[in-house]
Formats: sequence, C-alpha cells, structure tokens
Amino acid sequence: MTYFLLGLANSTPAEFTLRGLMRFGSWEVGVIKRLPIPQASGKQMQYISQLAQSIHDAKREWDRGNELSTSFERPWVLRIPAVKSFSRALDSVLAVEVEAEEHIQTIYNDLNIESYRLYGIPDATRVHIEQNLGDRPPELLWPQMAGKTDEQKRMEHVWRLLSYAVKRVAEMDEDGIVPLAPLSGEASLLDRVNEEIAALFPEQDVNQVEVEIANELKRRVKGYKRALSIGEWLDNIYFDYHASLYKKRPIIWHIASSQGSSSSAFGALCHYHKFDANRMAKLRAGYLRDAIEVFRREAALADKEHRAEDRIEWQAKLEEAQGLDQRLQAVQEGHHEGADGGENDYRILTPWKSPEECPKGWAPDIDDGVKVNIAPLQKAGVLRIAKVV
Repeated sequence: MTYFLLGLANSTPAEFTLRGLMRFGSWEVGVIKRLPIPQASGKQMQYISQLAQSIHDAKREWDRGNELSTSFERPWVLRIPAVKSFSRALDSVLAVEVEAEEHIQTIYNDLNIESYRLYGIPDATRVHIEQNLGDRPPELLWPQMAGKTDEQKRMEHVWRLLSYAVKRVAEMDEDGIVPLAPLSGEASLLDRVNEEIAALFPEQDVNQVEVEIANELKRRVKGYKRALSIGEWLDNIYFDYHASLYKKRPIIWHIASSQGSSSSAFGALCHYHKFDANRMAKLRAGYLRDAIEVFRREAALADKEHRAEDRIEWQAKLEEAQGLDQRLQAVQEGHHEGADGGENDYRILTPWKSPEECPKGWAPDIDDGVKVNIAPLQKAGVLRIAKVV
C-alpha cells in the first residue's frame, strides 16, 4: 500500500491536483491528505507499487556511491566492474548515470500513463494538464550536480574518490592524526593515500592509476580548483572540499601552520571523533614538536655549511611551526582575555551548560556538535582554511 500511495502522489495528475489544493505555495501535510485516492483493482495497485518501488530502488542503488548517503558503500567510480583504466572508469560511470536517469524517466512515464487511466482522465484533459504544468525538469539521480557539465561531474567523481581514500586513512589510523609529512615514525598522508589507491584498484598498475588521477586534477574545470598532483590536492584543496561536502560540518580537520594556497611548514589531518584532550597533547608534544626539531636541526646545519638561502627557508619554517604551537596551546588551555566570546577567547563555548559542565580547556564533547567544537580552532587560525563554519 505504501508504494502504491507514493506512486500516485508522485504522478503528474496528482501534482496537478495538489497544486490546486496548495495554500501559500507549500506542500502541506493537510493538503496531501486531501488528495483523492481512486478505487483501484489489486492488479492496478500492484503495478503502480512495482513502478514506484523500481524508482526507489534505482535511486537507492545510485546512493550506494554517494558518501553523504546512509546507504553509502563506496564511490561510484569503484562500482564499475572490469575496467582497464581509471579514465575508462570515469567514462563508464558517466554513461551509467545517463542510462539510469533515462530508465527512471521511462518508469515515470509508465507511472503517469497508469495514473491517468486510474483517475479516468481522458487524453484531451491530459494534454491540458501537461500544458498547464509546463516543462518540468528531468528526473535526476544526483540533484547536487543539477545543471553541471560532464566535465564537472567527471571532476566531482575524482574528488569523491580521493575524499573516500582520505577518510579511510583517517578512520583506520590508531590515534586519528595523520601528518602530511612523514613524522614520528609515521608515513605521510600522500604515501598512505597512494597505498589506499593501490588497495582500491588491485587489478590495475597503481602507478598508472596515480598518473591518471593526477592528469584529471590538472584539468581546468569551472568550479574546481586545479591541482598539479595528488599531494597538492591533499594539502590545498581537500579540507575546503570536505567542509563543503559535509555542509560546513567536517569530521576530518586539517590543522596547519599557514592558511591559503601557500605550502605549510606543518600540517596534519585530525579525525574529529578522536581528537580529544589526549590527542591534542599528542599533536603538540609528538608530531609538531618532531617537526620543530627537524626544522631547527636543518636550519643549524645550513648555517654551519654557509647555505644562507637554505638557512632562511628552514628558519622560516621553524618560526611558522612555533607560531602554530603557541596558537594550539591557547586552544588547549582555553585561554581567555577580554569579553566572553571575543577574539581572544579560545574556549569551547557552551553557554547552555552549567559552569561546572563547561569544558576547561580542550575537552570537546562530540554531542555539542562540530560548529561548537571547531570554533576555537578557527578563531586561533590553526585550520588550513580561514572560514569553516
């Protein structure tokens, strides 16, 4: 019965009727309840139910490749079987989308024909209804990419794949902290992403796949920042994209010593769900301190060997990393000067809690949400992008 009602409610004659019943231009529950339901035989109900379920199943199948869906399994480009190259997989997934949308549109046409028949609407009236409704947008599997070109969709598939690889790396990491450069005995983010790519494409030459991905990233596509390599994409583009994809509620945070597109002296991805007081301490006392020692040692060596330009470069990195450490310390300690919530207030602000329940220093409560917990980091300027929430 559920799919039968859904099928009717999504048919053209139902849309026409509901528009006439609408108040103030909204699809109110009360209006939908007034939709007349025609008498249908068991066979008719079964047929309309099958059509509605077919549409639902087709969309659900597509959503298995959507990272934001509750039914997500893996990116679309990984769901294409037996492809010999990454580029061909991209071509195939675009073709699959077109084919699936055409299939859904055909089902909708059949649904409308049966609904007109069930409501007893003659052909002449049907023509009037469809003229009155005007041109309607085609059915889309991927509403977020409505109006986008194939080139834009292609790039989105590349970015979704890399996003998936990064997410797997961060989730599998024991402490949820992944440095961009090799530090504290851990491999770099790029090396781990490359390992993940190799695991995702076991039947292909991983070097060739990486070259193909890099070539895609180099394309000039409207609405997408260009990157010359996977490493550049990870450093300069990933976090901004991740924050946008997750509606400004990112679960993987890129903490860095500088913002913008310039290369950072230090950077690390931190998984929000693991980034508690102990992880903050480990980030500073472990990863960042190791980086500072490397920069200090290299600056001293360059000075000893009279390599002036190298010494200046390493000294700049050292000072940049030390500046990051100071800003992180302010967040870790919940430093507060001046007005509550002012520019020098680096506390996690939870005014709805009692004073005893408010966090002292960096002690995030996941239940308070990303917006609340990321705010002091954003204010301190320790995130790779200046504005997240």
